[in-house]
Amino acid sequence: MDVYFFDCDKTLYDYDFHKRLPMLATLSGVSQYHLASTWWAGGHERAAEIGEYATSEEYLDVFADVTGARLTLGQWQQARKAAMTAIPGSIAALHEASRLGTVSLLSNNPIPFKDSLPVLTPEIVGVLQGNDLVSAVLGARKPERRIYTRALGRFGVPAGDAILFDDSLENVEGARDAGMHAYHFTKRDDGSFDTDALLAAVHAFADR
Repeated sequence: MDVYFFDCDKTLYDYDFHKRLPMLATLSGVSQYHLASTWWAGGHERAAEIGEYATSEEYLDVFADVTGARLTLGQWQQARKAAMTAIPGSIAALHEASRLGTVSLLSNNPIPFKDSLPVLTPEIVGVLQGNDLVSAVLGARKPERRIYTRALGRFGVPAGDAILFDDSLENVEGARDAGMHAYHFTKRDDGSFDTDALLAAVHAFADR
């Protein structure tokens, strides 16, 4: 069984933090500067991405304690979704990969992201069939070797039967160091995503 792991942000969906932060500020009444300097600069999002906050409720409670901004999960979703735009060619490549093997997310994100996938990523939740691995569940972030070995263990496949598609070269190299195949998803010279090459890489892995 081949497993096709896809990153989410800037691979399946374009992501712009500079759209998310203003929305969070508007929803919470707390300034962008304060949110960024306390939560993100303080390392709390990174901590959440390796599973230190085990539930969405705990994440939101700690977020409120650190920033003074009390959010509902719905508000968190609203701000996160405002920063995301589906990349149609990448979504099509994921659907094509699902016809060739098993597809899964492999994304550096906290638990609220995993809990919110039906809202944030309605184009892909059906085809994923619950294969929504995020770093918070696996207890490590890409490009750490253990996130790849733990992801492979979830499917019981050897590294050589899996591939990662990711916009981060560092993450791609980490996957290769773990023995996996990997493809670096990039933009064309005109700034558009090179989804044709992504689809070709899906087929090249299937035909290897």
